[in-house]
Amino acid sequence: MDEITEYHRLYSSAQAKLMGKLREELDKFLGKENSRLWHGAPVWFVGENPVAGYSVNNRGVCLLFWNGKKFKDDSLHPVGKFFAAELRYADIDEIEFTKLRALLKESKTQVWDSVGHMRKARIGPK
Repeated sequence: MDEITEYHRLYSSAQAKLMGKLREELDKFLGKENSRLWHGAPVWFVGENPVAGYSVNNRGVCLLFWNGKKFKDDSLHPVGKFFAAELRYADIDEIEFTKLRALLKESKTQVWDSVGHMRKARIGPK
């Protein structure tokens, strides 16, 4: 059993089923080989940059896009001070697959170079 499947097993069967469906779509659009647990949650990468991932909190399952604030879809909820935005799901029936697939396609091309940003932040101004 892989580490993402193990992560799903930590949650209720309804949450695990929802995350399983999200994982299928993320694997299809971003590549299974580009996923791993990162900071304790499943995340998909383009190169070395994280682009999408999900976690569970008191609002349900949150699907985060690292550059989501720059996406064309205004239904994403902003997260934090950088460019992240998320969709929230309480139930598997809330997934709008056409919308999800469009966002996943966009996440492959709208990649925020968070790794480069963090390197520059550590080095400091010139």
